[in-house]
Amino acid sequence: MRFSRLVTGLTCAFMLQAQAAPVEEYMQYLPDGANLALMVQKVGASTPIIDYHGKQMALPASTMKVITALAALLELGPDFRFQTTLETKGAVSDGTLNGDLVARFGGDPTLSRQDLRNMVAALKKQGITHIKGNLVIDTSVFASHDMAPGWPWNDLTQCFSAPPGAAIVDKNCFSVSLYSANTPGENAFVRIASYYPAHMFSQVRTLARNSGDGQYCELDVVPGELNRYTLTGCMRQRAEPLPLAFAVQDGAAWAGEILKAQLRDADIDYSGHLVRQAQVTSPGTVLASTQSAPLHNLLHTMLKKSDNMIADTVFRTIGHHYFNVPGTFRAGSDAVRRILREKAGVDLGNSIQVDGSGLSRHDLISPDTMMQVLQYIAKNDATLNYISMLPLGGYDGTLQYRGGLHEAGLDGKVSAKTGSLQGVYNLAGFITTSSGARVAFVQFLSGYAVPPEDQKTRRIPLVRFESRLYTDINKNN
Repeated sequence: MRFSRLVTGLTCAFMLQAQAAPVEEYMQYLPDGANLALMVQKVGASTPIIDYHGKQMALPASTMKVITALAALLELGPDFRFQTTLETKGAVSDGTLNGDLVARFGGDPTLSRQDLRNMVAALKKQGITHIKGNLVIDTSVFASHDMAPGWPWNDLTQCFSAPPGAAIVDKNCFSVSLYSANTPGENAFVRIASYYPAHMFSQVRTLARNSGDGQYCELDVVPGELNRYTLTGCMRQRAEPLPLAFAVQDGAAWAGEILKAQLRDADIDYSGHLVRQAQVTSPGTVLASTQSAPLHNLLHTMLKKSDNMIADTVFRTIGHHYFNVPGTFRAGSDAVRRILREKAGVDLGNSIQVDGSGLSRHDLISPDTMMQVLQYIAKNDATLNYISMLPLGGYDGTLQYRGGLHEAGLDGKVSAKTGSLQGVYNLAGFITTSSGARVAFVQFLSGYAVPPEDQKTRRIPLVRFESRLYTDINKNN
């Protein structure tokens, strides 16, 4: 018996070494110090083809959206829609609404200014011209912070990292133009469209066009209260304005000002104040409403384009729906863990998921755990209709121009989610190989760094690595 166990152990060790050695050969193309965890397994198989550090925890980056989307389908269902309503507990008499008008925002990541305009038009059709009460912005569907733990502070003003609050209008992102001054030394000036309820101030010093003293003078933005922003630093003189875009930091103030403007444009006034409501209250009579597209449509956009706003509002909504409490990142995390265990038989174990998008540097998961999720998706895809939502190599989404997969001849054969952060290049999804087999794979690549002089060509090692790795996976399975 002992001899048998020894032989079995040696055989397993030999197999692991035989699998690991080829992976080391691919790693020679990566920059020094890069870390790789890789797992490849045929759909439905009980053991992997390649298991290279499969238990190693890694930053998932946006591959975390694979898990968020699965939990959302299992808990909310593909036909779930976000709702936004205009409500009141008052009565309408002779064109006057005698009571507060409550705008109840539900975390719809696709809500637009036009949607609000349409709801206001519905009020007008009911003959309302005056509101004898307050305009209330209700954000009680969510609670606590609108930013997840571990989000880099210097990303928070970037539109891809706009806080996923309950009140979102036009993705809570706005653009401005920064003009250099005619005279060096004077402040540049900023222009912002009047329909954006944000305030921009410039402390940006203008440098002469050929000045050499601006190497370490960088543009920066300092956000303040009520969506006030100050630009600092310097810029060289230029003929054309510099286009910039920023994330809205206070969604309730942003949405409230936009709604107020829509009421004004419709000649509907109110006698009270613009106030916020963060505590849960009983609903009133719905005077107007709008809803998002079905969840499956939103997840399609989320996965194809790696939309962080959709991912994190869906994540918080999962927590809200599962526990029947205002949605928080912590509730979303606990809910996803339970949903996957109860409905998919996937135990996240010691994985860490603090957001739905994968923006957080606190997130950790292993290829082995992600592989369990992928295997469940593949097994149940006829019901979930999931794989079609993933980017398709060479065709759409974040895989449209993935050089390594293109060079491997895999255009149209790879459906996978990308995941990128500073120094991170991940992939998780499925390959239809040359033999017609469907293979699931997880690539977690981190610690990817090149010298400053190679920054412009930093992806070349990645392309070489991926092209050779996935060429062989495609041909040999």
